[in-house]
Amino acid sequence: MRCPRCGKTRDRVIDSRTIQEGERIRRRRQCVACDTRFTTYEAIEQIELRVQKRSGRIEPFHRYKLLSSLSKACEKRTIRLESLERLVDEIVTELGGENGREVPSRIIGWRAMEKLEALDPVAYVRFASIYRQFKDAGEFVDEVEQMKKRSPRRADQPELFPDRTTTASPDSQLSPTHAP
Repeated sequence: MRCPRCGKTRDRVIDSRTIQEGERIRRRRQCVACDTRFTTYEAIEQIELRVQKRSGRIEPFHRYKLLSSLSKACEKRTIRLESLERLVDEIVTELGGENGREVPSRIIGWRAMEKLEALDPVAYVRFASIYRQFKDAGEFVDEVEQMKKRSPRRADQPELFPDRTTTASPDSQLSPTHAP
């Protein structure tokens, strides 16, 4: 590193610390020539991902677009923004490591659906309905049935579409004083 005071390139590192959850390193340095202390930061150079759209057009990958679409799928669910940001970080890391610079949008969508299915089944179905362009309610039902086959429901997880024959109707659950 070049000293900001004298311009010499010989220095020694006095202290190193990782910051931003290990994403960067902060180094305190001291110039050997003039004893000036200064701070430098090191980070991994990220490869700029590009997205190949369904139309064949290629555009830069924008993390915020993926986060926004996941947030919409999770609206009114008990999912914290930090969980979605972590999910996006995982997707970006996996995409950068596996696919090089240009990633087809379908791979990004499938990866997001995988992560959402593990996180929240309702958010998964919402995201899938937009991403896969469901045309009618039957496609929703088919997707839920496929999801049920892939992973059994956890004990703490309510039924997504309860069987109508075993569940009482909403009117029968009203007390006599509240009946219409």
